[in-house]
Amino acid sequence: MAAALVLGVALSACSPTFDWRTVMNNDNGYTVDFPAKPGNDQRAVQIDGTPMQMAMQTAEAGNAVFAVGTVTLPDDSDATQRAALDFLRTGLARNVGATPDAHAVQIPLTAGGKTPGLEMTVSGAAGAQHETRTVYARLVARGRHVYQAAIIADQPLPQDQIDQFFSSFQLH
Repeated sequence: MAAALVLGVALSACSPTFDWRTVMNNDNGYTVDFPAKPGNDQRAVQIDGTPMQMAMQTAEAGNAVFAVGTVTLPDDSDATQRAALDFLRTGLARNVGATPDAHAVQIPLTAGGKTPGLEMTVSGAAGAQHETRTVYARLVARGRHVYQAAIIADQPLPQDQIDQFFSSFQLH
């Protein structure tokens, strides 16, 4: 009986919560690995009083949501890109009542090379129930798009799952 219980626990530990698959989003110009089949959504956002569209791809695995949001900008000026990056950075932090600290990171390009972006990890209480959430995010502007690759989890994730998602995020 004990051997059967140990075997059952061992087999359940092997069942994949994360079923990684590469998703190429040619419309928005990125490639990323999601831990499950992603869904698509779109919503309107206001950045500095200007209405813009944000396309989202999201997938849930384990106790986390993995998402890539793409904001289509009205132009590719530095000021517009900075405003959108600031909007996303402060919004993610505000969602968990945290300070929007971010540091520089290099985002890979599918054609080779890298482009500068921001990386942040913030934790705090979220939602009406004030449940603890950790947000891992990378933000980057390229041309007329600003990207937000993010993981929202109710408990810290293993580093290999974080690395799988972020290391696979590449812009076209």
